[in-house]
Amino acid sequence: MEALSVIQQALNGLTFGAQLFLVASGFTLIFGLMRISNLAHGGFYVVGAYVGMVTVGATHNFWLALVAGALAAAGVGVVVELGLLRRVRNKEMPEVLVTVGVLFVITDLIVAIFGGDGKTLNPATGGAPSGALVIGDFRYPAYGIFVIGVTVVIGVVLFLLQRYSRVGAIVRAGVDDREMAAAMGIDIDKVFTGVFALGALLAGVAGVIGAGRQSLTPYAGTEILLYGLVVVIIGGLGSIGGAAVGAVLLGLIDAFAKQYIPELSYFTIFAPMVLVLIVRPQGLFGRVSVA
Repeated sequence: MEALSVIQQALNGLTFGAQLFLVASGFTLIFGLMRISNLAHGGFYVVGAYVGMVTVGATHNFWLALVAGALAAAGVGVVVELGLLRRVRNKEMPEVLVTVGVLFVITDLIVAIFGGDGKTLNPATGGAPSGALVIGDFRYPAYGIFVIGVTVVIGVVLFLLQRYSRVGAIVRAGVDDREMAAAMGIDIDKVFTGVFALGALLAGVAGVIGAGRQSLTPYAGTEILLYGLVVVIIGGLGSIGGAAVGAVLLGLIDAFAKQYIPELSYFTIFAPMVLVLIVRPQGLFGRVSVA
């Protein structure tokens, strides 16, 4: 029975880690390329979650909700980047204040529209996997396995795009040395907007998926943003592989800590982050960029 409990907690950790990867992969690209601590990223997560929830309620189609939530978050991201962040580019404090303000505005708008009570998205009503995976005495929700599978597919696509495509080469060049990339004729503004939209889209996907796993409140964006920051710091800026490793580590630590030492659950999350900052400030897979 203890072995089954360990397996279940490991799967819980992997499921939560998959959700964190979707958030952190977009965040790490934005942070790594644009040098912006995008504290509005949690707001994009919440936008995707609530748009997905409304879409499921109206259409009873989870897949349509997933697309709608992702596109809504990406659209908000483009508006934020073009309308606000481009005006304060390379000004660190204004960028931080603008993105914090966007997060607060999104949160307050959602409270005004939907109220502050927790809500849930039932993916089973929209065609997503439901029920449980049963192997002997072991049972685990099929939706959790679905979340892991979808995230693995997205992660592989992102890795291949970043490593082997021309777009990925341009993004890597921007991460390593923005000034040199611009001098070579790359339109950095367009790259910034595209990466920002992609990051917001991934946050929206994570929001819809996350709303199918746990109760959703307008303040969920702040908590997921905090976890995402930890993943990025552990994994390293601009690294999809680092985001994956950091997300899996954090998801497993969170699951087992809450099960066996709940009074130290926050310590076990932030202690590895502090250790990484001390030993390897650029993260496990990050590289020191050219100033």
